[in-house]
Amino acid sequence: MTNTALAGERSPAAGPVVVGHFEPGSEEWHAARRSGIGGSEIAAVLGISPYESRFSLWHRKQGLIEPVAESEEMYWGKVHEPGICRRFAELHPEHPVTVAPTYAAAARRWQIANPDRIWGPDIFEAKTARTADGWGEPGTDEFPVHYRAQAMQYLDVLGRRRCHLAVLIAGSEYREYVVEYDPAEARILRTAGAEFMQSLADGARPDIDGHTATYQAIKALSDGLDDIDIEISEALRDEYFTALATAKDADDEKRRLAGLVLDEIGTGHRAVAAGRTVATRTVRDGRTYALQPARNRGTAA
Repeated sequence: MTNTALAGERSPAAGPVVVGHFEPGSEEWHAARRSGIGGSEIAAVLGISPYESRFSLWHRKQGLIEPVAESEEMYWGKVHEPGICRRFAELHPEHPVTVAPTYAAAARRWQIANPDRIWGPDIFEAKTARTADGWGEPGTDEFPVHYRAQAMQYLDVLGRRRCHLAVLIAGSEYREYVVEYDPAEARILRTAGAEFMQSLADGARPDIDGHTATYQAIKALSDGLDDIDIEISEALRDEYFTALATAKDADDEKRRLAGLVLDEIGTGHRAVAAGRTVATRTVRDGRTYALQPARNRGTAA
């Protein structure tokens, strides 16, 4: 089957297929997603996920490495989800907020959607964030791009027009955002997803990139230890040594510049330039603990 046939077009008339009701992160949930691409995975396919790379996802789908282990961030996201959904329901009583099952597109069973909730004709997603970096003005669609890809896939699968997204920042700041269905954008996601599924069928693994998840996947693939020497190319050796030297120089320069920024901040909280957040100074026991650069270098102060 060609990539075009795999990608297809959205056909709301057919409606999505209900795969089942699963607890996110459960074995049943992982099993339902094993032969397809979920909303939180499409960003990895596109190369825009901070958590998963195309390489690591490919190897997970092939069953060569384990599913992603639940992190503290994922755990607390699940813990806070009911409260965020409850707050949204309180602020928007026009429609009931209902738990959604796991869906698949009727024409593309590999395209999976597992929205947090359904709100009348729309979809609702609940998120948590440590800081406001990357989150724009409430009411806009200015939020992290990997969440946008997730929302767009859900809208595409369910044949709906709008996804509302609420985020709880630092455990106490509640914000809402909204994204509208974009046919051209959804087509990009479908095509990328179809090509990824084809690569799984062809056994064509993605190239190795610099993503942390890629490195962790390669480490997981190398089980055991054979006490032997393996010859590698001189070109790879030279590139590796050059990267090590460059990284050391970059680390030294980064520390120097961080020192300059901290020196200018003094006892302040944030460094800003031209109305944009550059870095945030954190304090423990009255002393500077760390300087955290803004995740989104274009975040408004």
